Amino acid sequence: MDIGLLCEMTKVSRSGYYKYLKRADEPEKDYEDYLIIKKIFDAGKSKYGWRTVQMKLKIKMNHKKIIRIKNKYNLITKIRRPNPYKNIMKKNQEHRTCENKLDRQFDQVLPEKVFCTDITYLPFNGQLAYLSAVKDVASREIAGWNISPNLQMDMVLKTLDNLKENVPSLQDILIHSDQGFHYTNPEFIARVKNLGMIQSMSRQGNCIDNAPMESFFGHLKDDVDYQSCRTFEELSLLLEEYMRYYNHERSQWGLKKMTPVEYRNHLLAREGV
Repeated sequence: MDIGLLCEMTKVSRSGYYKYLKRADEPEKDYEDYLIIKKIFDAGKSKYGWRTVQMKLKIKMNHKKIIRIKNKYNLITKIRRPNPYKNIMKKNQEHRTCENKLDRQFDQVLPEKVFCTDITYLPFNGQLAYLSAVKDVASREIAGWNISPNLQMDMVLKTLDNLKENVPSLQDILIHSDQGFHYTNPEFIARVKNLGMIQSMSRQGNCIDNAPMESFFGHLKDDVDYQSCRTFEELSLLLEEYMRYYNHERSQWGLKKMTPVEYRNHLLAREGV
């Protein structure tokens, strides 16, 4: 049949007809390219965007074509789930780190002047508990602590409350920690400031900057059979007994064979405080 007559009967222009024919041929051509793209896309477990697909192609292909084929054949890229910790940090831009004012000066000679604090976890009976503690760098006494079944901010705030009960005055005392979420939290920073304390933080990823706490947690985990506890309450009582023992009964060679409390009193008497 004459093409011109056919176009006249269907009221379609000749150029429109030829464009239709051209488009009709495209699916087959697209399909071959689709198979190439899909092989790369599947190898990437549906996580590749057009840039990664283009980089892995062994043939040259315009990025617009890759995007068109991905959309045409429903090759939807899986979006990586955001890290919840990073989301928290983004939502809390007021979180701040502090200068490392302690700078590994662990040879303190006057108690109740420099404290270190940190958190460790204690597994028991298929569960986890979290211990927050504050250590006097000079006397090695555990001046404040708190145990919690979770990692909420209340854990470290209660530790500060316990510290306040045990130390007559916290004014101008340096408290050193790592750069963990709890210690950069504005609520913790404000509480430290209200207590008149000076905040210091380790350099990022450097546990040696907080060595006194690492040492104490190591001794605790060697000394205490916390994994045998069946309940959180049982673990709390066990730790309470250990803290009393550690401060008042556990003599240490480096403290002239005294307990932390005895050594604290010794240092205060020597300084005439």
